[in-house]
Amino acid sequence: MARSYLDWNATTPLRPEARAAMIEAMDVVGNPSSVHSEGRAAKALMERARNQVAAALGAEGQDVIFTSGATEAAALALAGREVHCAGVEHDAVRSWCVEDLPVDRKGRITVTDPANSALQLANSETGVVQEMPEGLYLSDLTQGFGKIPFAFNWLGTTCGIVSAHKLGGPKGVGALIVKRGTDIAAQLKGGGQEMGRRAGTENLIGIAGFGAAAEAASRDLEGGIWREIEKLRNILENAIADRASETIFVGNESRRLSNTSCFITPGWKGETQVMQMDLGGFAVSAGSACSSGKVKSSAALVAMGFSETEAGSALRVSLGPQSREEDVMRFAEHWLKCEAKHRARRG
Repeated sequence: MARSYLDWNATTPLRPEARAAMIEAMDVVGNPSSVHSEGRAAKALMERARNQVAAALGAEGQDVIFTSGATEAAALALAGREVHCAGVEHDAVRSWCVEDLPVDRKGRITVTDPANSALQLANSETGVVQEMPEGLYLSDLTQGFGKIPFAFNWLGTTCGIVSAHKLGGPKGVGALIVKRGTDIAAQLKGGGQEMGRRAGTENLIGIAGFGAAAEAASRDLEGGIWREIEKLRNILENAIADRASETIFVGNESRRLSNTSCFITPGWKGETQVMQMDLGGFAVSAGSACSSGKVKSSAALVAMGFSETEAGSALRVSLGPQSREEDVMRFAEHWLKCEAKHRARRG
């Protein structure tokens, strides 16, 4: 059976550029903290990657703190602080915050105290993109990085978090981006790596892959690839909307990531849809991959005002550079056949 991967917001295939950079890094013997030639070679490789990530983000190299992923980056920025957020934030941010920022049915969040608030640039489940208020403390840039143009230095945000595997890099590496002069207390203490803000020998192989992936993703963005992907997303939604009148497309009245479609068919459980699509050869999601295996409604959709039943009936399709029109059309046909059977059983 031919399979189509339509879950790019969960994770992305490893880019060839990242794979090549990681293989190169495997042959580098030195510890980046050592002062001999081998250590300096490792350090140079790491700093090249740091500058690649910074350039793609519109930041400076010294602003980038490498971590094990966006989850650790969020913890590093938020531990010990009282920060406010909305219920649509990823659990990696939401679990540290006071969840009291209002969000409307279109996924738009109201921030009244930016200096003490966290606000995602783009939502992983709905794709809704937020307007960044000046002086915001933290923004989860993970889903927007490489998909929409922005520069950290222009956002007016104190901290940002990103993850390599969302843009074609390896899993297990990410970064916290910090505005110059911000006091960040190390959560991992020891050898003083990452300018004293994150101790532990750096994951040189992963970091090298991250840098190469960030650079390649930036080229794709400048080349307009996501405009082409948006056309595919619209083809998919139009095909479904024409024949499934009860289905609700979440966030489609707001600015969204060009690759993301989240739609609700009330009463048809998202987990059931995921399994039926998987049997048909399609990898999709019922929500954030970090919440997989948990049979519960989407907290993000509930926060937006959808009922528990509606939130539990959502499916997310997220496309990427390797997605093709035949993928989305085959998916739409399979989904519509399954949806018709669901309606027939329901009577």
